[in-house]
Amino acid sequence: MTTDPLNRLLELLDSLESVDEAIDLADAVAASGDRALLPRLEAALARFIDEGNFYAREMLGGVIASLGGTVTLPLLLRASAVDLGDDQDGLATEIVALVQSDPDEARALLEPLTKDTDPVVAERAAWALRFLPGPSHA
Repeated sequence: MTTDPLNRLLELLDSLESVDEAIDLADAVAASGDRALLPRLEAALARFIDEGNFYAREMLGGVIASLGGTVTLPLLLRASAVDLGDDQDGLATEIVALVQSDPDEARALLEPLTKDTDPVVAERAAWALRFLPGPSHA
């Protein structure tokens, strides 16, 4: 067993041996504020999506959102565009919170994605824009 919190979290997400420990570690990594972890988290997110691990996508999406803020919206939107058969409630909540936390930056990041060549990404970007504060953005 590793002592590095992020490595341990990734081990747990691979095995799902302890959901409670994984949640605690995800919270600790997010609370660390260590943005230097983002490249490792993004690589792990891509791997877990490729493996079809929706639980890891949800968990890491929250950590990435917490550490990276609004700038991570394109990454999280692309992650949410992959159908892994889950409801994505947690990931959707993170996306909405980021959109509402910095509406101007969110708009600047999301509007170009509404024209993405991947129609699912474009649809997800349009969906996320609906959560901008103020008048309807449908």
